[in-house]
Amino acid sequence: MPDRPRERLDALGPEALSDAELLSLLLRTGARGADALSVGARLLTTLGGLPGLARVGPGDLVCCAGVGPAKSATLRAAVELGRRLAAHRLEPGAPVRGPVDVFQHFHPRLRHARQERFFVVLLDGRHRVIRHELVSQGTLTASLVHPREVFRPALRDAAAALVLVHNHPSGDPTPSREDREVTERLSRAGELLGVPVLDHVVVAERGYSSLRDSGAMGDVSA
Repeated sequence: MPDRPRERLDALGPEALSDAELLSLLLRTGARGADALSVGARLLTTLGGLPGLARVGPGDLVCCAGVGPAKSATLRAAVELGRRLAAHRLEPGAPVRGPVDVFQHFHPRLRHARQERFFVVLLDGRHRVIRHELVSQGTLTASLVHPREVFRPALRDAAAALVLVHNHPSGDPTPSREDREVTERLSRAGELLGVPVLDHVVVAERGYSSLRDSGAMGDVSA
């Protein structure tokens, strides 16, 4: 029975390999006194498994023995490819039928984010995606998420409506008081500008919340 990861991959397929073996194929080489498989196993132990690897930032991996800038870039690129493959992507022209569509698009890319990110999804008159844009990053507050920043791309792209999206790094999608305050403020701005806010979807590891479905936005229609 072949026991090297590449030979096992060819003989048995990728599903037969352990997480450490798959990582070793991306790392390709090891470090002094440790082969690539050992480096991969140690990396998983240090980070807390694949979920920990998914949360790493640009400089988090290079401090691990046997992982330099090139290997770090390879691992982070592989994680992002996995996220994109898992996502139900809202490509331009795709209809947004409800918060589930928004959740399925953003959950793979936001579930492991370590800080809050606030997006707007711009829609045309038939609620089809024009594009989405990152508006701010950091703790959600009314001062950080200003109507000017939210509606600038909507006005520039002549959007007919928009959906707000942000994540909760805690894993709990329950809307906070700040979430409700920001939603109310932006909804009022949308009414004045003629670009209604259809929903605000909070995405987290354990699911999502729709402020519209919860009744926090009243009866909104485009």
